[in-house]
Amino acid sequence: MQQITGADLFVKALKEEKVDTLFAYPGGQAIDLFNALYGEKEIDVILPRHEQGLIHAADGYARSTGKVGVCLVTSGPGATNLVTGIATANYDSVPLVCFTGQVPTNLIGHDAFQEVDIVGITRSICKYAVTVKRREDLAETIKKAFHMAKTGKPGVAVVDLPKDIQKAYGSDAYPQEITIRSSRLPFSTYKEQMEKALGLLNQAEKPLFLIGGGVNIARANKEMTQLAQLTGVPVVTTIMGKGAIPSTHSLYVGNLGIHGSFAANWAVSHCDVLFSIGTRFNDRITGKTETFAAGAKIIHIDIEKNCISRNITADIPIVADAKEAISFLLEKGKLLSVFDWVEEINCLKREYPIAMEKNGLTPQMVIEAVNDMFTDAVIATDVGQNQLWTTQFLALTENRQMLTSGGLGTMGYGLPAAIGAKLGNPQKSVVVITGDGGMQMNIQEMATAVVYELPIIICILNNGYLGNVRQWQEMFYDRRYVSTCMRYRRSCETDCNNPHQECPEYTPDFVRLAESYGAKGIRVTKAEEIKAAFERARENTKVPTVIEFIIDREANVMPIVPPGNALDGMIL
Repeated sequence: MQQITGADLFVKALKEEKVDTLFAYPGGQAIDLFNALYGEKEIDVILPRHEQGLIHAADGYARSTGKVGVCLVTSGPGATNLVTGIATANYDSVPLVCFTGQVPTNLIGHDAFQEVDIVGITRSICKYAVTVKRREDLAETIKKAFHMAKTGKPGVAVVDLPKDIQKAYGSDAYPQEITIRSSRLPFSTYKEQMEKALGLLNQAEKPLFLIGGGVNIARANKEMTQLAQLTGVPVVTTIMGKGAIPSTHSLYVGNLGIHGSFAANWAVSHCDVLFSIGTRFNDRITGKTETFAAGAKIIHIDIEKNCISRNITADIPIVADAKEAISFLLEKGKLLSVFDWVEEINCLKREYPIAMEKNGLTPQMVIEAVNDMFTDAVIATDVGQNQLWTTQFLALTENRQMLTSGGLGTMGYGLPAAIGAKLGNPQKSVVVITGDGGMQMNIQEMATAVVYELPIIICILNNGYLGNVRQWQEMFYDRRYVSTCMRYRRSCETDCNNPHQECPEYTPDFVRLAESYGAKGIRVTKAEEIKAAFERARENTKVPTVIEFIIDREANVMPIVPPGNALDGMIL
């Protein structure tokens, strides 16, 4: 048994955990960790341009590969710049381990330079957070962090490493296993509940599967598709659950919720058994909770006990892993006589499709071109109207995956998440769909994409507004467009709510900005230019391409459930 520094043990631990990519930004209190990484061949150390971009990239890497994303930053502002990304990943159950440098243990609590209590700051927004106070605890703490991040309901672990612990010598031993008492009961404990749920499903005349992100997290997409086919029961999804079965499948109804499809919201409102798996029932999908699935018996399966009946009361609560539960149903399930119910829903899908007016260049046209031209791809969205249009029109299959910030709704997520996805999936096409506002929140990561020669395609839907807020101002605040116009100048009228040709030019010029980074830039103003733009972008195999689509400034995401309304009170 050798004596090595804590920094060398840190590198050894990463190798033992099969970490091949580390998203890292150096600083004084992490310099020993970086020194230990010098010349390392087995770990690809990626240097983004901002810590928030760094953690979103680790997030995109984790979501797209199924591996644990790992990042390393220094103390103080380096650590606090991770906070939004920690919350983003933890809300969506993404497995990340975040290492932060810290001042030496004897200086903790003395307001040392660049000292912050990052464990105290992040404890409420992550799964596990700890400062290593003793060198002999380092190996077990790192092992526990990886275990916590990827087992049960995945999430974020934060490990704070004081500088003296990094420099201290100790054993080079790293545990192969760690024993942590699990709060989860074995699946057999819930077999009786599962039998009861299956019996209720078999008796239903209008059953409906409601699938959340838990099914995607469990990588149970294939099994969920088989279950839908076996039972003949239609499927609606949350935004995070989209892709649980192919969106082209005949039994897929659509997303439900505030911007869901009419057919999906109607089906939830009229079903008699709602069989939900892996969803939190948050306010974005329920609308007015008192009326949500009011005539239905509700079965709720989730890996997290605290999620069940928190927002919507479950008639049959089941704490279980989504994949285990679906596998049980596959063994016991049967084809149900619900053909009339399925046809009723399909009639509504045909009668009330989600579609934008075809005048000019629309986001629907752009996203449908992505469907046609990128069959084996990862699509990362930002947040805002661009995200909602993507979740409406993007067709997801087993070869096309969507990454998006669902629980926290973090602007600036799309570009760095796509960088992480491309690093983790170099053989796949990676496309970003973002808005002009979200693009500017982490635009510095263009440099990262360029220097690592990542040919991602960045689609900017530019309407010159913070479009989602502007839409709410239009629909619910009498067109009082406050702080949402991205073409505003100090010389403009403060009460302007009427975009027109005389508006100031947009800042920045995205095409020229892309070129200044060493990327390619294309501007598209007409529908007939979309395909050619994507074809040109695919020819750029060493650098990213920015395609700026100039869309209608007041294009809206429809349909919409107004705040406080029931799901069947949609504005179409």
